Amino acid sequence: MGAKIIVIEDNETNMLLLKSVLTYYGYEVIEAVDGYEGVRMAKEIVPDLILMDIQMPVLDGMDALKMLKDDIITKNIKIIAVTSNAMKGDKENLLSLGFDGYVPKPIDTRQLPSIIEEFISKK
Repeated sequence: MGAKIIVIEDNETNMLLLKSVLTYYGYEVIEAVDGYEGVRMAKEIVPDLILMDIQMPVLDGMDALKMLKDDIITKNIKIIAVTSNAMKGDKENLLSLGFDGYVPKPIDTRQLPSIIEEFISKK
């Protein structure tokens, strides 16, 4: 298996899409349905990359990001925001908050592999 990627996404359809594309390209995908579960898994697994939805139940993407970046174990994991917030300035705002990358929804499955590869190869 290739690099380990945790996908933190509460929408089943988006999770299935991301998992299908990433698995096809040889990545090992670990699923988390909310930010709390994602943070817990990240501390256990220390993945190569995290794809994180912003709006989720239990613990949203912003709070989960803060917890991951404040933790010695997970602070260097690259985290990509996956969000339907695709208005002008949203990408810049998310990057300024500490996300390492940005993927707008609906997800462009043709573009996604190159975005992922860019972050995996930087590791």
